[in-house]
Amino acid sequence: MEQVQLSENLSISSIVHGMWRLTDWGFSAKELIKFVEECQALGIDTFDHADIYGDYMVEEEFGKALGSVPSLNKQLKIVTKCGIQLLSGNRPNTYIKHYNTSYDHIIWSAENSLEKLKRENIDLLLIHRPDPFNDPSEIARAFTDLKQSGKVSEFGVSNYLPAQFDSLQAHLDFPLVTNQIEISVTALQEFDNGTIDLCQEVGISPMAWSPLSGGSVFNGETHRFLTIRNVLHKISDAHGVTIDQIMYAWLLKHPANIIPIVGSGKIERVKRAVDALTIDLTRQQWFELWVASKGENVP
Repeated sequence: MEQVQLSENLSISSIVHGMWRLTDWGFSAKELIKFVEECQALGIDTFDHADIYGDYMVEEEFGKALGSVPSLNKQLKIVTKCGIQLLSGNRPNTYIKHYNTSYDHIIWSAENSLEKLKRENIDLLLIHRPDPFNDPSEIARAFTDLKQSGKVSEFGVSNYLPAQFDSLQAHLDFPLVTNQIEISVTALQEFDNGTIDLCQEVGISPMAWSPLSGGSVFNGETHRFLTIRNVLHKISDAHGVTIDQIMYAWLLKHPANIIPIVGSGKIERVKRAVDALTIDLTRQQWFELWVASKGENVP
């Protein structure tokens, strides 16, 4: 699998595996190691985390398993996120869901993630959501100190609008390398709000969370979902593949060099995503899905 060069010093796999639901998959440590090895055999070397995933437990579960095979752990690229504060028994002092992008919290979060993941370095750290109480100079100071200490290699954001991205970038002496955003055949808002345009303007590859629309395309019964599903079946039949593969191929076709995040604990579904790298949609097929999702022809 080809790597996507995010910076001079960091490249990641064209398909990233997301660990959000790890605690729901029921893996033993041995099963998780086997699953990671199977992903690696498919060419996926990059795994996406966040401190809050699995009620703050996914990083720890992943680290316990992979920490027992340090040679494998060192081969992986790790993305993680911080900033969201959830109501949780694991955070007893939090009484309201909020965001915290203070210097102290970002530093603490990164160091806590390193400890849980059994790592000496995080490859890519993202601010999970835009914080209305953020001080971009404080975030930049935390990023700079983490980079200089060698604890984090590169930095980015998640769910940021263009103005929010620009505000943080203006305070940094090094470039943000990605924006992790919701993109799928049913989630087109990032094309309309300028986020994809900004990624192309500054030359970064966006990461797409929920590339399969959270499963809504497969069982949604609204007119919009039925229309999209019919078009997906038409195109998938033409290529002899499944509709989830067409959804991945639709993202991969776009010249913004979108990186899908696969979120399944079933290796056969991961393999289908990887196989989608070989599907080359025509421009008209791409627009068939765009029109189906928009519900109207282009002007």
